[in-house]
Amino acid sequence: MLVLPSFEPIRQRAARRKGGDAALAALLPPTPSPDRLSALGDDRVLAEMARRVFSSGFAWSVIEKKWPGFEEAFLGFEPQRLLFQPPDFWDALTSDRRIVRNGQKIRAVARNARFVTDIAAEHESFGRFLAAWPGRDQIGLWRFLAKRGDRLGGNCGPYFLRFIGKDGFIPSRDVVICLRDAGLDIPDSPTARRDLDKIQGQFNDWAAETGLAYGHLSRICAMSIGENRPISDN
Repeated sequence: MLVLPSFEPIRQRAARRKGGDAALAALLPPTPSPDRLSALGDDRVLAEMARRVFSSGFAWSVIEKKWPGFEEAFLGFEPQRLLFQPPDFWDALTSDRRIVRNGQKIRAVARNARFVTDIAAEHESFGRFLAAWPGRDQIGLWRFLAKRGDRLGGNCGPYFLRFIGKDGFIPSRDVVICLRDAGLDIPDSPTARRDLDKIQGQFNDWAAETGLAYGHLSRICAMSIGENRPISDN
């Protein structure tokens, strides 16, 4: 297997682009806390799933502006309450102006309420389940979310994990460019299992080398190449 270069040149390049080591460090978020993730309520997990599902293919700013209405319409995203709602409740949401009225995404909330409840019953809470999943197998977690959840495939699953507080990388355009520039043999838009496994393996190597969180590695990688944005979502 090809051994890629050390992560240090990538970090140094990102620091030069962002104005130095201190400036680069300031752009990184706090290191995710497994304890905080474990303590997260299942309602917040379901809410973040819904936020990512509705944001997919839509202007995130619109979803954020309307979010208080989403919280009201979906009963605070309490899974147990939602599971007991009759079909008329869900039908009414398709004409509820407090939310984005997309029938498929509305039904995804109902299905994901069952998903969250089932996993929580097995692991005490969905947050505990996520906190226990090993960082060395993020690709496996993405696959699990896509298989067991509703509309959590593609980049929706990785972004859900990022925003919920699970440490992880995002295979964004800039991250992929960074990996390819470093010598990883993957296509421009990696979706095949073998290519995602290669990405996971490389981030595992860099995490072992640096001791950095996967999310920090991902953001530094993205900030080291491509458009030099002040702040990156990668």
